[in-house]
Amino acid sequence: MKKTLLQTAAILTLAAGAAGAEELRLSHQWSNQDIRNQVAQMVADEVAAADVDLEIKIFGSQSLFKAREQYTPLSRGQLDMTVLPLSYAGGQQPAYNLTLMPGLVKNHDHAARLNASPFMDALEEKMAEDDVMVLVHGYLAGGFAGTEGCITNPEDVAGLQTRAAGKAFEQMLAGAGASIASMASSEIYNAMQTGVLDAANTSSSSFVSYRIYEQVACYTPAGDVALWFMYQPMLMNKSTFEGLNEAQQAALLAGAEKAQAFYLEEAKKEDAASVDVFREAGVEIAEMTQADFDAWRALAQQTSYASFVEETPDGQALLDLALAVD
Repeated sequence: MKKTLLQTAAILTLAAGAAGAEELRLSHQWSNQDIRNQVAQMVADEVAAADVDLEIKIFGSQSLFKAREQYTPLSRGQLDMTVLPLSYAGGQQPAYNLTLMPGLVKNHDHAARLNASPFMDALEEKMAEDDVMVLVHGYLAGGFAGTEGCITNPEDVAGLQTRAAGKAFEQMLAGAGASIASMASSEIYNAMQTGVLDAANTSSSSFVSYRIYEQVACYTPAGDVALWFMYQPMLMNKSTFEGLNEAQQAALLAGAEKAQAFYLEEAKKEDAASVDVFREAGVEIAEMTQADFDAWRALAQQTSYASFVEETPDGQALLDLALAVD
């Protein structure tokens, strides 16, 4: 009886597979308008156009999994794909904390070189341990904004109540003499409006979407050099990918290649667009110089980098790989 039931189930499974395309579930935390959803949609559209009996169903706005709870189900095969800030999984793999580290990435073209470097190879080896692989590489950048003055170098934050994006940035800013206020990007506006916050560090897109330009006097965007870069790739369960046929794998990889080029160009556009929005709102625009960047990185080496190396078993080797990329 048991054998008959198993055979029947197997037949039904095969029939279901033959009847329609195989479906992959992709989860992320953003709205439909967000660049990261656009990247996901591009891959889904390319795969659909390839007509290889494969469909990617996108679940945005945390409708399937909460923002910080996507990596574990992905690694267990309970989720097929995600677009995720990799540092969210720093608790599982401490090495991932290096993907949100001040001064490690200088600009978008430098980020692209990091994506194709031995540093990224080392991170991908960590992912493979968790049965995870990268389909689309991508970094997004950010800057600073101050309610009273401009922030370009470490001296500018001394004594300011400052919100930073991520633990490593908090460590560096504290090293510069700032008082740290931890909060979500969505809370920056009200904190500035009520005088709780003097300065903030977040992504270009968050600065615009949360209308921070209404509360600040000066904005330091990501330009030729920037401190804040966050690696936010499209990931896939490795076993799920390997279980697809060759045509399906080829369609996914072709879509991913196209999406990665789009991601890089759109990320650059987001930074430029944020400058226009702040300028139109009457906010002063400041530019970080190479000398400013070097001062921040020197401070980061004493604070954030030192802490990372201390907390991560192979931290120094990974940091050296990242710093070796010009």
